[in-house]
Amino acid sequence: MKKIILILSIFSFACNVLLGNGVVVNKAKSNSYLKLMESSVFVTIESQVAKTVSLQTFKNNITNFLQIKYTFPLPEDASATRLRYKINGTWYNAMFAAVPQDTTTGGWTGEEDHVLKLYLGDNPLYYDIDQTILRDSTIIVELTYVELLKYKFGQVNYVYPNNYQTIQADQLSKQQINVTLNSERTIENIELVSHSPAEIDNTGNLAMLYWTGYNSPASNDYMMHYNLNLNELGLFSLSTYLPDSIQKDSYGRGFFSFIVEPDPSDNTAVIEKVFTLVIDRSGSMSGNKIVQARDAANFIVDNLNEGDKFNIISFSGTVSSFRSGHVDFNITNQNAAIAYINSLIANGSTNISGAFDLAIPQFSVADANTANIIIFFTDGEQTSGITNTDLLIPHINNLIAQSEKQISLFTFGIGEYTNERLLTSIANSNNGASEFLLNNELEEVITNFYLMIRNPVLLNTEIEFSPSIIGELYPKNLPNLYKGQQMIIVGRYIESAELTTRLTGNAYANTVEYNYTTNLSDSLNTKLQFLTKIWAKSKIDYLMDQYYLNVDNLNVSDSIKNEIIKLSLDYGVVSQFTSFQGGETYVEWEDLFSEENNLNVMSNEFLEVTSIYPNPCKDFIKLAINTKETGNDALVIKLLNSTGQVVYITSRFVNPNSPYEFNINIKDLNLDSGIYFISIQYKTKIISSKIVVR
Repeated sequence: MKKIILILSIFSFACNVLLGNGVVVNKAKSNSYLKLMESSVFVTIESQVAKTVSLQTFKNNITNFLQIKYTFPLPEDASATRLRYKINGTWYNAMFAAVPQDTTTGGWTGEEDHVLKLYLGDNPLYYDIDQTILRDSTIIVELTYVELLKYKFGQVNYVYPNNYQTIQADQLSKQQINVTLNSERTIENIELVSHSPAEIDNTGNLAMLYWTGYNSPASNDYMMHYNLNLNELGLFSLSTYLPDSIQKDSYGRGFFSFIVEPDPSDNTAVIEKVFTLVIDRSGSMSGNKIVQARDAANFIVDNLNEGDKFNIISFSGTVSSFRSGHVDFNITNQNAAIAYINSLIANGSTNISGAFDLAIPQFSVADANTANIIIFFTDGEQTSGITNTDLLIPHINNLIAQSEKQISLFTFGIGEYTNERLLTSIANSNNGASEFLLNNELEEVITNFYLMIRNPVLLNTEIEFSPSIIGELYPKNLPNLYKGQQMIIVGRYIESAELTTRLTGNAYANTVEYNYTTNLSDSLNTKLQFLTKIWAKSKIDYLMDQYYLNVDNLNVSDSIKNEIIKLSLDYGVVSQFTSFQGGETYVEWEDLFSEENNLNVMSNEFLEVTSIYPNPCKDFIKLAINTKETGNDALVIKLLNSTGQVVYITSRFVNPNSPYEFNINIKDLNLDSGIYFISIQYKTKIISSKIVVR
């Protein structure tokens, strides 16, 4: 569970782990992979949201009748939305199912492929391919994912994992990346910094970028950045309004995103900070990690602002403090703090509760007008003090509540043995963010992160809307606003309208207010369909925090889990409880609708459809369905027109071995007469048939 709160896109692309293309794994033997022959990447960016389509060709140069698994190192905040593949001339669609990913990577003997695990990073995608592939045959895999791109001080960064050297040193016959960028703010510059020469066209609000290479190894990630005009600030809005026929829930048919950014120039006053850096100096931090920790801490102390107050807490089994409370940033305290940092030696256990017991109460005397910030990093789980995570999370949250100050808590986990649930939960509950790093990333990531939060401009932010048509807003708790950074909000709306947005907060004991007016769309904008997935992912991230907070309350956690599964299936976003499963034959729409509609009874191992009546239909159509197998799963019904557009969708959790009836009100959908296609998915299988609307 690697994630960072959506509202703060704070790290530059240089901090990303260099990974590579997807890997097709021989399931029979560890460290055995198909050869990657070609790789093509197609990227569409709409106002900082990127949809990436990766198309890769692999060849079976190993053995006959190979059973395979596809894996891909997704970027840290990306969500996979579609996967399909082509074997022997036939395309297959992977289906969303309420089944967690099978993360095994070794051969049939059960061993783990540790090289591949490390290569895939912290947000891997796994998919078992049912079909076999013959020796010297090829498989083409197409993966689609969406992500919110990282931003700082006008620069937006895009990274695609194209470094394949860990898996394969051989040359690829062809590599290419094509980028189409649309932006409401003026695009001042766009550059592919990792590969050259690239062809670039930029008209200001539309830019195109192309690069192609032949007979060369995939040895570098694609790294692209573009700069937006810093004079065009304020609130930017994106919105789309779904037709009633494909409404998935009761929150309203509108989806929107607001991006708010303060003026990054010297015209915007910076609020003074009260700052604490909490450093893990336990035994596991020995070697390069403690060296990086000291260097990162020294950088922060060297870059505090005049008027700031600061302190440093270090902990192992024991906890120590540079000073008994926060002190003014001046040359004397700066030199003393550097001497304290350079004296830190790694040894002992990990007393996380003790570190917070000492750090948080020191904020109780902070001025009401300061930005209160803690940066905390550790490379291990708690081994002394409060060791029970279920007790430690509320303990830290209660300490912050008792301080009666708003504290922004940013947590960093180093290596593979950190308590991700703890660090994510306490950060998300306290106006912060969590991030998980490899052992050699500590200094670079934390120093870059500090530069992002160095200059706060608005505290205790709140937002109001008029008229009252907005709901399901994420993040639930708005962060402080920092110079050069964005506040990104996603939500839902009931109806289109001219919307007034009022953003308020505190700066230097004064209430600051910003008012914006924007028009919410009254129609479907197909270019902004990613908004539905970004909203669903944001809600899933929020619900996952609630799930972990209630993991010991089965009634509550199971209810949250079911809600996450439903969101994932409804909106086509992979979650911790869902994955791509199965592989249904993919048929082009033209071929599908040329077939005869003579099917009255349909069945597979999971599902039986005993009746679709009447067909042809005019006012309604009724489905009679029997479920099979075990387990409680969602049944998803879609109605599509002759172009493949979904005109109706519904889903429901159903019991196994039970009959169900579903009525679709055709009259209310206002459909044109013609041929339509009905799709009924249960578990990993789909039953489909044509219907005729008169």
